Amino acid sequence: MDQIELIHSGQAQLDALLNDVPVSHLDPYVTEVLSDPYPHYAELRRLGPVVWMSRYGVYALPCFREVKDVLGDQATYCSSAGAGLSNFHTEKPWRHPSILLEVDPPEHDRTRQQMVRVLNPASVRALRPQFEAVATDMVRRFVDLGECDAVADLGAAYPTKVFGDAVGLRPDGRENLLPYGDMVFNGFGPVNDRFKASLAEAAAVPVWIADACKRESLTEGSLGRNLYAGVDRGEITEDEAALLVRSLLSAGLDTTVFTLSNAIVNFARHPKQWSRLREDPSLVRNAVEEVLRYDGTFHSFYRTTTRPVEIAGVAMDTSQKILALTASANRDAAQWPDADDFDITRRTNGQLGFGYGIHACVGQMLARLELEIVLTKLAAMADSIELTEAPTQHFNNTVRGYKRVPVRVKAR
Repeated sequence: MDQIELIHSGQAQLDALLNDVPVSHLDPYVTEVLSDPYPHYAELRRLGPVVWMSRYGVYALPCFREVKDVLGDQATYCSSAGAGLSNFHTEKPWRHPSILLEVDPPEHDRTRQQMVRVLNPASVRALRPQFEAVATDMVRRFVDLGECDAVADLGAAYPTKVFGDAVGLRPDGRENLLPYGDMVFNGFGPVNDRFKASLAEAAAVPVWIADACKRESLTEGSLGRNLYAGVDRGEITEDEAALLVRSLLSAGLDTTVFTLSNAIVNFARHPKQWSRLREDPSLVRNAVEEVLRYDGTFHSFYRTTTRPVEIAGVAMDTSQKILALTASANRDAAQWPDADDFDITRRTNGQLGFGYGIHACVGQMLARLELEIVLTKLAAMADSIELTEAPTQHFNNTVRGYKRVPVRVKAR
């Protein structure tokens, strides 16, 4: 933080204390908390709908109602100051801000329109036959292995193949995609050792990403190549098209890899729920939503106030960073009874795993398609899934998932 930010943060902390706002000294980015954040989220919800986080000088929103309200009001809570902890209005971003996620209307509407035009329902449906063919072969091999790593052998392998093909990436170099996403999502948190390590490990990756996003690098008819049609219509520039492809790559792979791995872990831990899905495959869409609610990948977004405002009776000044804890909101018992239970039959309408409002994940139809197809195939082929040892978590400042999940799969 620079001096102005420190002064602003100090004043905000004084205001919080004077207004009797609950204060938490929790650091949500340390490994001990990331290992199992849900008890800490429960404590924040117990404190109240607005909690002052003294470690970072931000207000945290742990409950469903306030998180949804903030994410749904882009005029009062902007994204152009960054969707992470850093304030892009007062600090120099470490990378070029996303022209999709980190802009406000009307600029946001212009760029999102290009992405929506490409990721429309018809184009996503057209991908189903290829996605299903790949899933059939990959899930069969996964089940035939008997004992394997659910991340390496399915959770990461499947999205890297089908998503990479859909975007139009060349086959070589796709190993750069996960380190790139890891770096980007770590960047939404503080400049801690975790972020610095991912930045160092992926030092050469942005060069590959930049080249992969060029028009000539993408296959004809692919989602990525189709984004360049906006250039030909005179609606965006060549550089903007490349940045939109970059947004696809940074947000469209890691999240699906982790969500699929999270799904396998939770079904292994809740065998009755797996039996329900096997017996009734029509539950697969609801099962995906429950995975996103119960143990979703994205855990938080930041917003910044554009004017003085009150949230749940707490007065905040302009330029105040707010931490919207979507994963905590998804465990709010005021919204979902027995919220800490994994139940694929519950009504999951409104879960915030893909965000909410104008910045909700633009590729969520594509992600849902991948997840539904794989789980449907797996339910048809696997009688049971058991963990053979504790999964190895992948630690990141913003997203939650695993890097290794040893399982034993019994074929049907």
